[in-house]
Amino acid sequence: MLITKPSYFDRFRCIAGLCPDSCCKEWDVQVDPQAASFYRSLSGPLGDRLREVLRDEDGETVMTIIDGRCPMWRDDGLCRIQAELGEGALCKTCRDFPRLTHDYGDFVEYGLELSCPEAARILLTSPWAPDLSETVPGGEEPVYDQEAMAVLKRTRQVALSLLATPRPAGETLALLLLYGYQAQEELNCGEALPFDPDAALQTIQDHAKPGNPAAIAELYTGLEILTCQWQARLQQLSIPVFPENTGNLIRYFVNRYWLQAVSDYDLACRVKFIVLSCLVICSLGGDFIESAQLYSKEIENSCENVEALLDAVYSSPALTDDKLLGLLTGLSNS
Repeated sequence: MLITKPSYFDRFRCIAGLCPDSCCKEWDVQVDPQAASFYRSLSGPLGDRLREVLRDEDGETVMTIIDGRCPMWRDDGLCRIQAELGEGALCKTCRDFPRLTHDYGDFVEYGLELSCPEAARILLTSPWAPDLSETVPGGEEPVYDQEAMAVLKRTRQVALSLLATPRPAGETLALLLLYGYQAQEELNCGEALPFDPDAALQTIQDHAKPGNPAAIAELYTGLEILTCQWQARLQQLSIPVFPENTGNLIRYFVNRYWLQAVSDYDLACRVKFIVLSCLVICSLGGDFIESAQLYSKEIENSCENVEALLDAVYSSPALTDDKLLGLLTGLSNS
């Protein structure tokens, strides 16, 4: 089985009480059955408290949020469970976060979640380096469409190669949007075609129309909102300003979402979601890393919000290709 991870993956260490945000804030923490059973069996004050705050809903066990925070979060920013019982006693969610695992059976890809401030800092500031790979015993027979996966792997490499040519980040995202449709055609029929960036740039120039950041902000405001901070930042959405390390952001989204199209063969909507996400993050203003982390916390960590946006990229008048191309290349009617 082939295991792949970013070069920076093993550098992540939780900064605990120094974290400017916390995975213990706002989110319901899903507790795996083994940990839930262990927590409920504990004696003493910790066990009593855990039995009070664990609740079962929709077939899952979650830690009840109290005053916007996990009840195991101490005033010093540390987890009471880890402090009293050690890291091994954490539930799987807390033990793994912010590490991502995409297990396809015969190969696994690891990554870091952008919604963690320290992980966001690492992945958005690290110089590009090839991923690290190793082959280990084990794995399972793949259940995915192997021909489709081969196309997705090949086209993802083409998408990532667009980052290798120095050009404005907005232009790169515009090219990625157009390439997404070509890659979808390859996924549909299996015919590999060369991508011509110069011809695509002419197409972009011919079809781009002014976009409306306010309309995009309205769309996002209609999604589930976790924090007042996110609500306020959406009101400030404007034309995008792409910082120098936008390429790291694009690479993160491409690596995280591209291969997921093997589940339903709809790559085009995921590419559009990738482009939209990068566009919105760069339109929020303020500190780039903080904006990316907040976006991920509000959007990526909500399956409902991600699904709503995957639908909206096809249906929302604010997200037509010509308007997105306009915003990416500097046109706006705001």
